[in-house]
Amino acid sequence: MTGPRTSRYARDVAVVAFAQSVHLRRTDELSEVEMVMPVLHQVLAATGLKAGEIGFTCSGSSDYLAGRAFSFTMTLDGVGAWPPISESHVEMDGAWALYEAWVKIQTGEADTALVYSYGKSSPGSVRDVLTRQLDPYYLAPLWPDSVALAALQAQALVDAGETDEPALAAIAARSRADAAANPHAQLRGAVPQGDYQVRPLRTGDCPPVGDGVAAVILAAGDLARQLCERPAWITGIDHRIEAHGLGLRDLTDSPSTRTAAQHAGLFDAPVDTAELHAPFSSQEVVLRKALGLGDTVAVNPSGGALAANPMMAAGLIRIGEAAARIHRGASDRAVAHATSGPCLQQNLVAVLEGDTR
Repeated sequence: MTGPRTSRYARDVAVVAFAQSVHLRRTDELSEVEMVMPVLHQVLAATGLKAGEIGFTCSGSSDYLAGRAFSFTMTLDGVGAWPPISESHVEMDGAWALYEAWVKIQTGEADTALVYSYGKSSPGSVRDVLTRQLDPYYLAPLWPDSVALAALQAQALVDAGETDEPALAAIAARSRADAAANPHAQLRGAVPQGDYQVRPLRTGDCPPVGDGVAAVILAAGDLARQLCERPAWITGIDHRIEAHGLGLRDLTDSPSTRTAAQHAGLFDAPVDTAELHAPFSSQEVVLRKALGLGDTVAVNPSGGALAANPMMAAGLIRIGEAAARIHRGASDRAVAHATSGPCLQQNLVAVLEGDTR
């Protein structure tokens, strides 16, 4: 085995294990700790590592979903925080927790990292909760929810001639069909498009609301090869943000995604797989254009966020799913994308490669 084809950083870092829960519409009988623990045990078992052997632990979640401050401290019971561990948390999707862990390994302060994220959207109205991330002076007082804002973006794409409702329905149908082979997906197989939620988006164009957990383990250099037969090397990673005001940007394009992809080295060579965090079918249209993905690229073979979209974990799942395909030899070079905020406001892009064969 040789190393990954390209490396632009001080240390080679790879995803060596990935695990996720079965994503469900409701998990009323489970606490966050009870949701997280089985996934943590599974991802650690895949490498043979014990919690005490992990150099750094980083989690991603949202106190807004949990409805209480510092809720993430409870899930540390599932990790095991004694003896004391090096730990951090981001109030973001777990993809950004992975970025922090990757930086920690790059600095040489750790050789391994456990990254996990989780979200329970079922207890309340996630559409209402997400209005609180909007500009507090102009947008938030109007209470436009996430589906309404996504519909504005979809209508802009339709008006620009970049898609239409049948094309959006085809994206949804393909995603749900691909999810039929994913035992973790919340929605699998043929799902009717249903009624309009907010025109032009129908139920099938929108992500399911549900609860779920994801976890990955990162490792550096030769240790990664000891822990995984075919590591998924992170050969590039970057994240960027659009202007906060929706009226200040073109909703039919995503310059931040394109810039992040450039800095991550995506355009240096072709990819065969793309796991895109596109919670709405219309957002896949925007991301395909920004990333320059052709028809030969397998887009969201796991079903993507249209099949399962646990808040705060769906972006990390995209990285994990791309890595898992490299682990089992189904992909050689993949791109994973995560987003946060309305209409693709914040975007992270990671390029993953397997050892050349």
